[in-house]
Amino acid sequence: MAIQTHRLISPAPGTQRELISLHYGQTGGQKAYIQASLHADELPGMLVAYHLRKKLDALQAAGRISGEVILVPMANPIGLSQHLLYMHMGRFETQTGENFNRHYPEQTEAVAAAVEAELNGDAAHNVKVIRRELKKAVDASPAHTELQSQRRILMSLSCDADIVLDLHCDAQAVMHLYTETPCWPECDALARFLRSRVTLLAQDSGDNPFDEACSQIWWKLKAKFGERFAIPQACLSVTVELRGAVDVTHTLAEQDAQHIIDFLAHRGLISGDSPALPEAVGDARPLAGSMPIKATTTGVLSFLREVGETVQAGDVLAHVICPISATVTELKSPVDGLFFARDFLRFATAGMNVAKVAGKEATRTGKLLSA
Repeated sequence: MAIQTHRLISPAPGTQRELISLHYGQTGGQKAYIQASLHADELPGMLVAYHLRKKLDALQAAGRISGEVILVPMANPIGLSQHLLYMHMGRFETQTGENFNRHYPEQTEAVAAAVEAELNGDAAHNVKVIRRELKKAVDASPAHTELQSQRRILMSLSCDADIVLDLHCDAQAVMHLYTETPCWPECDALARFLRSRVTLLAQDSGDNPFDEACSQIWWKLKAKFGERFAIPQACLSVTVELRGAVDVTHTLAEQDAQHIIDFLAHRGLISGDSPALPEAVGDARPLAGSMPIKATTTGVLSFLREVGETVQAGDVLAHVICPISATVTELKSPVDGLFFARDFLRFATAGMNVAKVAGKEATRTGKLLSA
């Protein structure tokens, strides 16, 4: 295993943050890229990365890694260092207010101009050409701030990968995934291995999150060039939501790490016997059908239903109780679906998103992700 150190732009004299990437196997075959805790206060991914590292070390020693695997065990040194009044502030950069998992640069037009003359009817040839020029475009993209340099480093490590796994978590949730709609055929096996209860699908959900920045160029180039060239969906990029923020246990993390290893073996990056594909325990649904449950008043929040339950439209999911008037406001599910995530805060303010129900029909438009 090789360890690489990537320095971010220094934000102030005497200050230098670094990203560390761990490199297994060899180049030339399939490539998998896995990163943990891009939202730096979402810690289950870091513990999964710890267990992944041990498993990958053993596989490397046994000569069983037949592709290339890059593991970034802590993807956000900026967010990891942000604390205010003893509270970790790992989702947004405090200088700009930008979400660490949004606003990744769009490279489609630059790559299209660079590759058009070389593309033909050979899909494998086209994938190599596109990845070569995509890597050049990412490495040449402007980075004037520490945050921009962090984004560029992460994209440079991942943009030419066959598989990209971005390990996150929700507040309180079941295992679930986000990916782009064109990726679903390849994502189904991952969902089965990870025992995901639901995979939420969208094509351009808004604000260019990391996973979509990795996978979108393939379907966008296909749409741009039409039938002129053979362009496959050559990157499966997935946001993996490892349940809730306090689900940081060795038991869960070791299981999740093994399930990722099993998926990599299924895809051929690890030699030896491939594990059987598990039965699905969930399904795929449109992200536009994932309905946020908003508090309509302010007060103490008490949930009546647990994550993982199937609910019907009109079911009461929670109460918001005003401590002064003793008024109880019911928060109801707007759709039939899976109650898959809820907040861990127990004081709600008016307009606050407190839970999510995944319905089967697309009903929302516009930007589909939370802040």
